[in-house]
Amino acid sequence: MDGLSVSAEDFLRAVLEAAAQPILAVDPDGVIRFANPAAMAALGYDDASELSGRHSHETIHHQHSDGTSWFLRRDGTRFPVSYVSAPIEMPEGRGAVVAFTDIEDRLRAEQVLREHDAVLAAREASLRRIATLVAGGAASAEVFAAIAREVGHVIGLPLIAVWRYEPDGRTATVIGAWGEHPHPFQAGTRWPLDGPTICAQVLETGRPARIDDFATVPGTIADAARKTRIYACAGAPIIVDGEVWGVMSADSTDRVPLADDVESRLAEFTELVATVIANVESRAGLARLADEQAALRRVATLVARGAPPEELFAAVVEEIERVLGLENAGMCRYESDGTMTIVAISSGLAESFPVGGRWPLGGKNVTAFVLETGRSARIDSYDDASGPIGVAMRERDFTSSVGAPIVVQGRLWGVMIVSSTEQLLPADTELRLASFTEMVATAISNSDARMEASRLAEEQAALRRVATLVARGVPQAELFGAVTQEVGRLLGADLAGMIRYEPDTTVTPVAAWAAAGEHPELPSRWTTEDGDPAMLIESTRRAARVTDWTDVPGPIAAFIRDIGISSSVGSPIIVEGRLWGALAVHTQQPEPLPDDTESRLENFCDLVATAISNTEARTEVAASRARIVAATDEERRRVVRDLHDGAQQRLVHTILTLKLTQTVAQSGQAGVPTLLSEALDHVERANAELRDLAHGILPSALTQGGLRAGVDALASRMPVPVKIDVSVGRLPAAIEATAYFVVAEALTNVAKHAKATGATVRANVAHGTLSLQVRDDGIGGARPDGSGLVGLADRLSTLDGRLRVDSPAEGGTLVAAEIPSAA
Repeated sequence: MDGLSVSAEDFLRAVLEAAAQPILAVDPDGVIRFANPAAMAALGYDDASELSGRHSHETIHHQHSDGTSWFLRRDGTRFPVSYVSAPIEMPEGRGAVVAFTDIEDRLRAEQVLREHDAVLAAREASLRRIATLVAGGAASAEVFAAIAREVGHVIGLPLIAVWRYEPDGRTATVIGAWGEHPHPFQAGTRWPLDGPTICAQVLETGRPARIDDFATVPGTIADAARKTRIYACAGAPIIVDGEVWGVMSADSTDRVPLADDVESRLAEFTELVATVIANVESRAGLARLADEQAALRRVATLVARGAPPEELFAAVVEEIERVLGLENAGMCRYESDGTMTIVAISSGLAESFPVGGRWPLGGKNVTAFVLETGRSARIDSYDDASGPIGVAMRERDFTSSVGAPIVVQGRLWGVMIVSSTEQLLPADTELRLASFTEMVATAISNSDARMEASRLAEEQAALRRVATLVARGVPQAELFGAVTQEVGRLLGADLAGMIRYEPDTTVTPVAAWAAAGEHPELPSRWTTEDGDPAMLIESTRRAARVTDWTDVPGPIAAFIRDIGISSSVGSPIIVEGRLWGALAVHTQQPEPLPDDTESRLENFCDLVATAISNTEARTEVAASRARIVAATDEERRRVVRDLHDGAQQRLVHTILTLKLTQTVAQSGQAGVPTLLSEALDHVERANAELRDLAHGILPSALTQGGLRAGVDALASRMPVPVKIDVSVGRLPAAIEATAYFVVAEALTNVAKHAKATGATVRANVAHGTLSLQVRDDGIGGARPDGSGLVGLADRLSTLDGRLRVDSPAEGGTLVAAEIPSAA
């Protein structure tokens, strides 16, 4: 820098030395004349003298073939630079000031960026190819295979696999794989997660994982990896809808270590792969939903047209097989006796599990679990299954089954089952089955409703026919025969019969009907024994059922067995509160009579009871009327007899005496006063006898003073004290007369038979009814069927009244009557 003044040169040197930018000064010949501290540090020199005087191109400058400038350090290494050269006038000519920057980090970053861009471009190209497959409707297996292949090309590792976790949480299935060399991890293979492999680690943590050396890793997958010369592995989770759906794994071979960023690079793909999987599954789900809806529409069509149950059930099983892609499906109905009946089955299972076959329930199997819980159930291993159906399923090598309940109007009707011998059933199998079970339940409900409506119509028609006979008052034998026939036909019985309970603890058959025509000849009478429905009905006054006659003792049970009856149901006939008889139906079929047989029998029993009550009422009314007529005639004869023997004789005697008096008077003979006195005496006696006779018919105390006065008059003639509590006013004459005669008859019995020391008469009116009570403290034992009390009952019945006699042998008698006071 000789061309500069000393002060200027010093100033420039000071400025250059203070600059942080590496700066060199060269003369016109390219010789380095100056280097600031930053330049010496960048070039690796300790002292400026080591550079000063050296040619720049020989010492530090190198031009790369790609045009990049490189400087050489003192140790011979080179680094890329970016520099600016500014001319400077020197005494010997024009030199230059060179300011340079180390751009090695920048170039490295640019290289990384270029490589990243290349990776992104490759990834984007891969994803576009995958998206094209998806958009073209490629099968899922083809899509997942393409994903593995594309990831392998982008990441540069020799084996890529896409895994799906199974619902059991213990296995994983390869759904797509690509490898440069043969390997066991082919699509469709299922592997147990029995060791700390990548699949198990990712499932447990939900995060990426790696294994840098498989040498000592235990488990089935690790063993297979070692045999395939897999050295290391990395994996990243595939998250679909917030759940760990699967994992993507990348493997290296021949002891090639994995890159540090392989997990993150896999993760970039798994996020996008999850979207592809979701789309593929969504498309598959839509197709599956369309298939299900079409299947359900076909089932609904059968339901709507009222297809027979057996046709509908078979169609449902076929549709389920088609929709779920399975070959093993069935439908069963739960029975009340702890068994189940197969109502539909896949053709391949028909030989082992025929339609109509009945299986005992219980044990560890899907049908038992559904029955116990009322909810869907699953078995993914039949190793420890039990119960007849469980053992049978294990013997046919089933590995997985799902059952869904069929609930009809809140009642567990049966179960729908699908099974597999090859793989675990998908997690959504229960939900998909539920759509069909709901449709089946609707069909069963509709079918039951139609059958119930038809059955109800038949039952009502039968009841109307019986009611018509009851209304017509046909003879009991005709009515009983008609009832047993109607009941037997309506309930599908093989035999129907009606019995009557006798006072001596025996029963008498009063009607019988047989479906085959002539019914077996019945015993004329038999004694009930334990287990006989007749005895059960007699002791409980409720319906009874025998589902198996095998161990029932007694001759009637033996007779029932001999004619082939397997089960029976009987219902009591209650007539006005007392057990009159029973109506029963019997079947020779192995299945017991339906659960509602008892309630259906009751309707007919009620009609029979009404008919018997009407018949007895008509008979009783006729007898009562006959007794009233007889009593009236007897009363008339008594009055005639009393008049003839009493007052009439007195009056006749009086007439004769008066005629004799007239003759004596006309002849002037003495004795007229005596004769008149005698005639007067006879007249007075006749009058007294007529008064007494009138009192016997209806006393004046009653007609003039009412019931209280009449009771007082009756009590006044009693030989024992009578306490009176009669708080009623005047009543209609017929009611007062009937009440008077009730008290009179009761008190007469007290006086004649009770040997009582006292009696009480009470009467009051409440709620439109006159209540009478005559109670004594005598010896009891009064007979309600005595002529006097029967006559009272007849008299009361004409006023719709009732008589009750309570006279225990241990003493005391109560005669009570109730008469509607408005009558």
